[in-house]
Amino acid sequence: MALQDVDPEDLARNVVLSVADKASQVGDLISGKELGDGVFEYRFTSHITGYEGWQWSVTLYHDLEGEQWTVDESSLVPGEGALMPPAWIPWKDRLLPSDFSVTDAMGTEPGDPRLEDGFGHRTDRGQATRTADGIVNPGLPSDAGDEGAETDQGGGADGQAGGAVFTDKDADRTEDGETPAEGAEGGQSAEDGQTPETSDEDLEEAVETFRLSRRHVLSAEGRAEAAKRWYEGQHGPRSLSTRTADGHTCDTCGFMIPLQGELGTMFGVCANRWSPDDGRVVSLDHGCGEHSEIEPPEEPSLWVQSKPAYDDLHIDVVKQKPREESPEVELIEELAGGEDETGAKTAQEDSSDEEGETMTVRTRSRRRSSRTGR
Repeated sequence: MALQDVDPEDLARNVVLSVADKASQVGDLISGKELGDGVFEYRFTSHITGYEGWQWSVTLYHDLEGEQWTVDESSLVPGEGALMPPAWIPWKDRLLPSDFSVTDAMGTEPGDPRLEDGFGHRTDRGQATRTADGIVNPGLPSDAGDEGAETDQGGGADGQAGGAVFTDKDADRTEDGETPAEGAEGGQSAEDGQTPETSDEDLEEAVETFRLSRRHVLSAEGRAEAAKRWYEGQHGPRSLSTRTADGHTCDTCGFMIPLQGELGTMFGVCANRWSPDDGRVVSLDHGCGEHSEIEPPEEPSLWVQSKPAYDDLHIDVVKQKPREESPEVELIEELAGGEDETGAKTAQEDSSDEEGETMTVRTRSRRRSSRTGR
């Protein structure tokens, strides 16, 4: 848009008014300055709800030859004390372990500070190789000269004769290449170009024990990070189970499998199938109710006499509520009563007991009067 004979401030305000939803959202002019090469910027106060401290910005270009003004762009920019959204955090830094399922994989970035090269893969230690005897030769550190290390001159220019490294402790060597202690104990000389056999054995044992021949192993930072996470987690000393364990901690439990290395001084693995921590890394001062030294509770006797649910020794007499008679039921009972009368008369004639006859007649009369309501 090219305009002639216009006031740049009025032009910038008109641009903002055309962009804003309401004219009340545009405030007073804050500043107008030249950015260079004919580019000018004008800023106005913003009164948009939720954008406190923000400013309207309009960029104009002034063509001196054509004496024209051109609108480049308009936008909202934050000023001092503006209400800003939180800083952007990459998605990888926002993820939590609970966000992953068993089928998800994030991978490990190259140069992860939690890892370092294992023996046999380190480029900063010279030619780290395994000898024919199976002894791992880690080579020389790259900063060996800074630490005052010296190598045997008979090993060549690279100073790696047999992987031996000599420090300033060797300054007391005699002319025949032996230190006083080595001469007394029959140790090896520096001319052999090798350290004592125990050094190689110890190195090989350490590499095999801690499996340091892997391509990458945990660095000091990785071990410290894991130790902090485990110790402050639910398997550390601050868990609820530890507070209720009554002093029975994992360091004295027979089901605790200790770890090796630095982490073994603080952690172990629980191997009790009845413990809620089974198969998990626990701190040595963690505890639960399944400690190996806790005795089981006393078992109750096989038979416990209980109060019977029903009393068969007593009979409760319950008074029944009189039933309501209906004409149909009375008719049926009268018909059934006629048959009973015939049988009763036969029994009366056959009986010789006068007292029994009187009781039978009275009973029959009482039943009949109760049915007829008389």
